[in-house]
Amino acid sequence: MNYIYRENFKIKRMQKPSYCEAILLMDKDNVHRIYHDNFYGFPIEDDDELFERLVLEINQAGLSWDTILKKQQNFRKAYQNFKIKKVAAFNNKDFERLMNDAGVIRNKLKINAAIENAKAILKIQKEFGSFKNWLDHYHPKSKEEWVKIFKTTFKFTGGEIVNEFLMSTGYLAGAHIEACPVYKKVLKTRPAFFLKQRST
Repeated sequence: MNYIYRENFKIKRMQKPSYCEAILLMDKDNVHRIYHDNFYGFPIEDDDELFERLVLEINQAGLSWDTILKKQQNFRKAYQNFKIKKVAAFNNKDFERLMNDAGVIRNKLKINAAIENAKAILKIQKEFGSFKNWLDHYHPKSKEEWVKIFKTTFKFTGGEIVNEFLMSTGYLAGAHIEACPVYKKVLKTRPAFFLKQRST
């Protein structure tokens, strides 16, 4: 039987390695390893951080996640630390600034989506109190149901983007395989998908 051994953890090697298996073979200072071990699948309480994750997932479409993670600090600087109110107020000058910023993804549709989605979240906050409350209000839903909700609320939110956003923030299961050492750490934070499983 083939296993992956790393830092006293043993994971059965699958025919097609999972994200978790691949990550365990990386150094701790690798951007993927840092994201996997400390952020992926963990719940997010802050609306600006949720917005950041949504924008990053949208920008990843058609590109590698490695590219996005390496540009994350550039994104934060360019998008005003993802302060929803500030991004919602972006004008044509800001749009052109982003289109000329090599530190981020210079895609008209993705930049427009960030600005318009910030505006949509402001409306959500007004009605539900917060973006987090809005997500909790609709949870639990299937992936298909979530995609319909997101498509009627936000721009540039296809199935894979919605799925990754919700898995990465703990609303859908699947971020980690159960044998992954980080899986237990995620469960201790009581992600929404786990609370749903316990109530059924």
